[in-house]
Amino acid sequence: MEYESVIGLEIHAELKTKTKMFCQSLNDPLELHPNVNICPVCMGHPGTLPVINEEAVKKVIAVGLALNGAIPEFSQFDRKNYFYPDLPKGYQISQYQHPLVSGGELDIGTRQIQITRVHLEEDTGRLSHDPKTTSSFVDFNRAGVPLMELVTEPDFRTGDEVIRFGEELQRIVRYVGASDADMEKGQMRVEVNISVRPAGREAFGTKVEVKNINSFKFASDAVNFETKRQIALLEAGEPVVQETRGWNEHKGESFSQRKKESAHDYRYFPEPDLPPLSLSRDLVEKIKAELPELPAQKRERFAREYGLESATIEVLVRDKALAGYFEEVASELAQHDKEAQEPAIRNLSKTAAAFLTQDFLRLLREKSAEIKDVRISAENFAELVLYVAENKISNLAAKEVLEEMFASGDDPSDIIEHKGLWQISDMSELEDMAGRVILNNPKEADSVRAGKTATLQFLVGQVMKESRGKANPKVVQELLQKMING
Repeated sequence: MEYESVIGLEIHAELKTKTKMFCQSLNDPLELHPNVNICPVCMGHPGTLPVINEEAVKKVIAVGLALNGAIPEFSQFDRKNYFYPDLPKGYQISQYQHPLVSGGELDIGTRQIQITRVHLEEDTGRLSHDPKTTSSFVDFNRAGVPLMELVTEPDFRTGDEVIRFGEELQRIVRYVGASDADMEKGQMRVEVNISVRPAGREAFGTKVEVKNINSFKFASDAVNFETKRQIALLEAGEPVVQETRGWNEHKGESFSQRKKESAHDYRYFPEPDLPPLSLSRDLVEKIKAELPELPAQKRERFAREYGLESATIEVLVRDKALAGYFEEVASELAQHDKEAQEPAIRNLSKTAAAFLTQDFLRLLREKSAEIKDVRISAENFAELVLYVAENKISNLAAKEVLEEMFASGDDPSDIIEHKGLWQISDMSELEDMAGRVILNNPKEADSVRAGKTATLQFLVGQVMKESRGKANPKVVQELLQKMING
């Protein structure tokens, strides 16, 4: 029998605010000392009263608008009652019947994923377990941090679709400034709801939830594992149990944690210590007007304005700061020659994008640096691109110059002058080099005469090596052909 997976996601993102959701304690995800950013409110001491963080509300509304969700005029917070050691109040302030965002959608290419809701709640504390002493410790620094939860419809069918959705949502959340969404730091977490059913059947199978996954790749792995596990159970005539499972990324398998709760188990009721929210249309329109250009819009514009390939665009759009830096460089290139025709400007932009998405990104990774740490001005980067485009230095030399610029922030012309990297334009000097290479490689020269172009590239490489990368490879190739066949 053919089966298909039916998958829905719940994605949590810690919001980027100065203070926590209902108190003045700092929201500092980088704090390493436990139980420092706490107060009587987020610790649930008797007699304390929460106050809504307005900035957190605005950030969730911004995400909702970016996803084409509806922002209701009325919203409220609810108490979600359950016990866990990292939940200091014995309940969580969340939203249930009246979330901040209803509906929405996100296109992932293969299908349109419908959003059920986006709501706001407070995060829990963090447990750490010592395997040697079997002791557990609680850090409440995270307790009370503003937490956005997005729930999708069960529209996914594969793990790859889960990855595409998750990565695009992560970009949107970062673009609007709602969260850094760093999964390695726990700022974004995924829960996968999955069931299987015979292909073509409309009724859903029994749903299993895999919780607290810290990478979209692991979420995809969990989908693939659970699909196989549930199909094996059904084919063996055994029932799939509705439960909550964890994910062991080291073993690549899920494991049972507890029986799955239903909404009524949490005994939701309106939070008595917080007033309902009245969201004015003026506020919503103001937030909408302040939304930045979103990833999908930027992709379309980069293709239209700069003529970039989709793969290059994807690398640029992945990081908002990198995309912004590229546009600064492209602007400098356009300013260099205001009389230049559009195709020439587009070609310069393509050259800049190639350097940024390859050599520049490699340097960032090697140095564990971010765009804001880079010492290369957009003007200097554009200058380097122009030297390459005008054949004043070779691509090989440009890579060497870029590394020096990355380290020192110096002007490219100074580095090129100091290292003697200006491209050789003296034809007599190039002819001497080419002649020596032909003389030292007679078999290869005969092979070129016989029409073997691959051997010609070998000889070009030898001239480039002798010139220390300062020769123009195109000129060298033409010169070698002329000298060998002449």
